[in-house]
Amino acid sequence: MRISVYVPLLVTVVLAVLAPRAARRPAPRPAAWFLACAALVTAAGWLGSLTLLAFTGFAQIPEVAEEGHWSVAALRAEDPVSLAVAAVGALTLAAGLVSLGVAAVRQVRHVLWARRKCAGLSGDTELVVLDDAAPQAFALPGAPGRIVVSRGMLRCLGDAEREALLAHERAHLRGRHHLFQALWRLTAAVNPLLRPLAEAGGFVLERWADEEAAARIGSRTVVARAVGRAALASAGLPRPAALAATGGAVPQRVRALLAPPPPRRTLPFAAGALLLTLCCASLANAASDSESLVESAERAQCAADAGALGVASAGHSPQRPDGCCGHGEGGERGSHRR
Repeated sequence: MRISVYVPLLVTVVLAVLAPRAARRPAPRPAAWFLACAALVTAAGWLGSLTLLAFTGFAQIPEVAEEGHWSVAALRAEDPVSLAVAAVGALTLAAGLVSLGVAAVRQVRHVLWARRKCAGLSGDTELVVLDDAAPQAFALPGAPGRIVVSRGMLRCLGDAEREALLAHERAHLRGRHHLFQALWRLTAAVNPLLRPLAEAGGFVLERWADEEAAARIGSRTVVARAVGRAALASAGLPRPAALAATGGAVPQRVRALLAPPPPRRTLPFAAGALLLTLCCASLANAASDSESLVESAERAQCAADAGALGVASAGHSPQRPDGCCGHGEGGERGSHRR
C-alpha cells in the first residue's frame, strides 16, 4: 500500500480546509452539488483507508494469520504499516462507524418527526398559516412538503416580501435540500473533519434558495429585504428544526443578494474534481496492493509448510498440507483469486 493508502486521508484534510471557503463564491446550486459529492467521496475514502490500515494490523495477529493461511513474517516484512498505526486506524474506524449509526438513527427520527408534523397540520394545501404571534417560517419535507408560516411573520413583511419568503421556502422543497443536509450530517458523523463542509453546505443551500427566489420574483432587492426583515423579526427565538429563510449567515446572504448574480466558475470545481479523482484512484491502488500483499504472504506460508513437511518426512514423498498453493482446497482458493 505504501503512500497510496494515506492519500485519501490527505485529500480529506485539504478539502475540509479549502472547500468551505471556495464554495461560497461561485453559483450556489453547483456549489451545493460539489460539496455533496466531495463529502460523499472523501467519507468513503476515509473509511476505505482506515479499513485497509486496520486490516494490516489484524492480519498480523497469529490466530488470524492461521485462519487465513498466510505468513505473519512475510506480511510484516513487506508491509510498511506499523502495528501502532494499524491500531489507531482500527480505533478511528470503529468510532466513525458507531458515530454514523447514531447519526443515522437521529436522521430517521428527524424524517419521522417532519412527516408527523406535516400530517398534523390542518388542510391539504402546500401553505399552512399558523395562528401564532411569534414570527416563524420554515419548510417541512414530506410527500408532499409543506410551507409553514405564522401570522406573526406575515405581519412583519409586505406583500412583495411575503411572496419572496414563500418562493424561498418553495425552492427548498423543490430542490430537496433536506437530502443534502442529511448527507452532510452523516458524512460529518463518519469523519469530524468534514463538519466545515456541512456548515458551508447549510449556507450554500440558503443561498441557492435565495437565488431561485430572486429569479422567480424578479427582484434581488426584495428578496434581500425579506430575508433581512424575517431574520430581525425572529431574532432571539429558537431555530426551527427545518429549512428556514432565517438560516445561515444572514448578513452575508443579504450582501450577496444586493450584488450581481454570482458568475459560473469552472476552475474551483475542476480542481476539486481532480482531488476527488486522486482520492478514488489512490484508494483503488491501495486495495490492489493489499490483495497482492495477502497473496504473497499466502505463498510464503505455503512454501514454509511444504518445507517443514519435507524435513519431517525425509526420504518419503511429502503431501502438501491443505492451504498450500497449487493443491488442496486452499490451493484452489488461491488459484481462483489470481
